[in-house]
Parts: sequence; C-alpha cells; structure tokens
Amino acid sequence: MSTALPLIDISRFRDPSADRAAFLAELREAAHVTGFFYVVGHGVPAELTTGIFDVARRFFALPLEERLEIENVGSPQFRGYTRTGHERTGGTPDWREQLDIGPERPVVDLGPDDPLWLRLIGPNQWPAALPELRATTLAWQAEALRVSREVLRALAASLGQPEDYFDRWFDDEASTHVKIVRYPGRPDRDQGVGAHKDYGYLALLQQDDVGGLQVRSGDGWIDAVPVPGSFVVNIGEMLEIATGGYLTATRHRVVSPPVGVERYSVPFFLGPRLDAVVEPIDLPPDLAAAARGVAQDADNPLHAAFGENALVGWLRSHPEVARRWWGDAT
Repeated sequence: MSTALPLIDISRFRDPSADRAAFLAELREAAHVTGFFYVVGHGVPAELTTGIFDVARRFFALPLEERLEIENVGSPQFRGYTRTGHERTGGTPDWREQLDIGPERPVVDLGPDDPLWLRLIGPNQWPAALPELRATTLAWQAEALRVSREVLRALAASLGQPEDYFDRWFDDEASTHVKIVRYPGRPDRDQGVGAHKDYGYLALLQQDDVGGLQVRSGDGWIDAVPVPGSFVVNIGEMLEIATGGYLTATRHRVVSPPVGVERYSVPFFLGPRLDAVVEPIDLPPDLAAAARGVAQDADNPLHAAFGENALVGWLRSHPEVARRWWGDAT
C-alpha cells in the first residue's frame, strides 16, 4: 500500500533468502531521511495487539475514583494513572489520560553519593479492579521489546556495525517504558500531545484506526495514517547523538480527535540501562560524510548520559510528581 512514511518488513532481516543488502539500505534510508517508518512482519500475535486495546478500554471505563487509586502522584517512579491535562509537553498540558508502566523492579537502596536517577527504578501500580490488565500489558511489553531490539540490531547492521553493537546497554536492567493512552475528543482538535522528540533509542507505537499522529516534514506535518497490522517506529535522540546526526530524531505530535471520538494508542520506549553513556559510532566514511550533526535546542539540551536525560524528561513532563517526590532535583 502507499503511505506517507516508509514501510519496512522486518521479517526480511531474519529471512536467509531475502536480499540483505537491499533491506538494510531501505531501513537506513528510512531512519536517515525521515526518522519514522512503519514496521510489519514483526510476528506479534494478533490476539495480543487486540488484547492490549481491550484492557485499555476497560481500564479507562473504570470509575474515576478507581483509576485515581493508582494515580502517578503516589509513585516516585512516575508510574500509574495520569489524569487528562496533567502531563505537559513544551510546558503545555496534553489532552490525554494514560497509564505509565515500566519494568517490574524493587526500589534501589541508595547511598548519599549515588546518582538521583537511580530513584527512577521501582515497582508499577496496577488497578485492583482489573487484574488482567497486568498480565496483558507485560506480555505486550515483552513483544514490543523483542521487536524493538530486532529493529535496533538491523539498524546497527545498516550502519556497518555488528548486529550486537548495542546489546551491552540492553540487558535485564534496560529502562523500557510503556504508556497506555486514551485521547478524548475535543472541539478545537488541539494538542493531544505537543510537538516533541523521544529521548531514548527507539519508540514503537501501536495505534488504533482513528489517527492523529503527525510527523514533522520540512515546513509542515504529515499524517502517520494507521496501517493495519503495523507498528510505527521512530528514532530517538540517543541514536541521533550516537550517529552524529546521521540518524534523525524527528519532531512529532498528536492532534486530538473530534468531539464524540476517542483514540487509543500504546507507545513503547526502548531505553538502555540508566547508567548508559552514548558513545559515538565509528561510521563508514560515506555515512559519516552525510551526518548532519546533533540538533541543538536551547529548551531541550541533550545529555549523553541516559539516566540524566531520562530524569530531566520526567521532571519536566510531570510537575506534580516532581514537587511531591523530587524537591532535591528541581
């Protein structure tokens, strides 16, 4: 089918009969020029992609008081339920409600000299009224991690590196993150999520059939129209730093659906270990010559240390949690 964004069949990466060089060239071009592309051939079971939307709808249909039992202001790790208008992008409230989920880990016992970002490690909050949400979400998260890792290995190969080039930062301590999101309709079709870039390595998005995701292209925006059976994948700022701007982290936003319509999406963010420090990749000369340098934004300075970058992002987007738990960091 014809789409505004490139469409990548990731099954070609593991198919010994496929033209590997042609596949890697297509993937490299998509990541270099657009920074956004659809991924098909990923092998995620349809019952899981439909199941995650089923539990999402059931969660957001719970009475507000039951959702607020796991509100994120009760979590120093920014986990749990966020009411509409309580997360900010670019200083402006986003018109969405959501559930934030990370890896299930115990809180770290910190010493006085440990970095503050280690406090991001901790447990999730789950709704007592919907116990099946936990199993479905963690199963979906595991599949999203598998697909994202496969895309990252393919990207490494497309950049002239060993497939396992990034693996050391993506062990059991990797900082992955899932959002289950509902966008209510609004009359002015304004900011569902404001324009931004993602600060990890990759983001993977499952969206429903409503649409609303837009990607910056030149002086305008293109619609990432829903493609059945696909995920939308985009390059994060850590890969832009690692490649000196050869790969691009592209600004994107979500426009609210119209009144009477609601949109559901589940983004997965592939972050490395919190102690990861991005190192420059030794690109082949022809790719290095095409690197554009890392974008500089005075309002969004980038840090090569991932934990520092992640903490800054959380503090900026969730000021209520920051005030309650992170007064020593703000």
